[in-house]
Amino acid sequence: MDVEGMNNTNVMCLLTDPEGTQLGAPMYLPQNAGPRQLQEIVNKLLNNEEKFPYSFYISDQELVVQLGSYLEKNKVSVEKVLRIVYQPRAVFRIRPISRCSATIDGHKSVIVTVAFSPDGRQLASGSGDATVRLWDLNTQTPLHTCTGHKSWVLCIAWSPDGKHLVSGSRAGDLLSWDQKTGKASGNPLIRHNNWVTAISWEPVHLKSPCCRFVSSSKDGNAHIWDISLRRCIISLTGHKSSVTCVKWGGDGMIYSSSQDCTIKVWESLEGKLIRELKGHGHWVNSIALSTDYVLRTGAFDHTGKQYSSPEEMKEAALKRYNKIRGNAPERLVSGSDDFTVFLWEPTISKHPKLRLTGHQQLVNHVSFSPDGQWIASASFDRSVRLWNGATGKFVATFRGHVGPVYQTCWSADSRLLLSGSKDSTVKVWDIQKHKLKQDLPGHADEVFAVDWSPDGEKVASGGRDRVLKLWM
Repeated sequence: MDVEGMNNTNVMCLLTDPEGTQLGAPMYLPQNAGPRQLQEIVNKLLNNEEKFPYSFYISDQELVVQLGSYLEKNKVSVEKVLRIVYQPRAVFRIRPISRCSATIDGHKSVIVTVAFSPDGRQLASGSGDATVRLWDLNTQTPLHTCTGHKSWVLCIAWSPDGKHLVSGSRAGDLLSWDQKTGKASGNPLIRHNNWVTAISWEPVHLKSPCCRFVSSSKDGNAHIWDISLRRCIISLTGHKSSVTCVKWGGDGMIYSSSQDCTIKVWESLEGKLIRELKGHGHWVNSIALSTDYVLRTGAFDHTGKQYSSPEEMKEAALKRYNKIRGNAPERLVSGSDDFTVFLWEPTISKHPKLRLTGHQQLVNHVSFSPDGQWIASASFDRSVRLWNGATGKFVATFRGHVGPVYQTCWSADSRLLLSGSKDSTVKVWDIQKHKLKQDLPGHADEVFAVDWSPDGEKVASGGRDRVLKLWM
């Protein structure tokens, strides 16, 4: 790989993956080498039979020009070894969302939550009118109105095999729904005595078909339920205040964040507390895992492939999970009322890997990109910040909203980020160029909930104006 006749036109480069593992020894490359040549080198060194696309980063900045141009622009010395991080890119590319294709009435109150099914073929929304609604994405019309809750529906979650939909309400009850009829399958699941804040399913690569999920509540507890037995099988107690968010990780751990400023890590077989993550000085509002996207979508990807058996689905999901996780441990990110974001590796240490500062107000929502490479944090300071998902290093601030940012969601190829805000707009941000790609006005009031379909075709948004908008 070394170039003959090494002179001042060559640069000593070291290729590493995002975790810092070196790919071979340092090598001399000509200054006219760019991303295309680096891609060939990486594919060759990794012995990839089929050629995969990669992005390359120097000091968290994507290399889009020849090495010489980069060195000149950034005043980098050729005397030092240049560390270049290679990152696999999605083989497919999502088309940017640019227009509203449907504005659908139906809910009689605020839309609090929206969620596409793992295969992207179905959409559900939860509202202050105490209903869950299922929408027909082909005709872009209401399909079913699911009634049974007595109070606001605050959260909904599809099982990663797409077979179940569960919702939680402000009254503390949980209901599962038959997607074909829109009727509740069985009586409400009752154990919480305050509103349900989050629901997360056991990953399909651990158990297929899916039957267990965990719910968290303002009552300070989390409960593991078995949908086939229709009862609570384990209670996770120990938080001293409201549990704000819960996640079921890919290695079987359950993570719960709370207004008691802590995050607890539980094992899911008996519900034993493994460790407590302390560091935040105020309420922890939101947590996300580096593998969230693949845990949510299970075996389904952009190709739309369907599976004939639970075993086949489990195998495909495990393959996808292992590919995204790589050799590194699952990472966790948390956002808090103390204006900070923390990056953790909970299976390795109870201490944060890094404290990410910069927001001027509370951090409302955090999310990892589908490939785990980026972290987005949404704040009441009207900005979205982008961080490196492996190192936690600050990358960019997205400004443009004129009100608090409530929620973000990612395109399946990790190239675009979408945010919904109190300012009644939805905005799409370009991750590579670090700037606004598309401004999507249209809502008449605050936008509380956004989701991007896993097939990349559609975005759904809802909020205070009680309409569901679909964007293409």
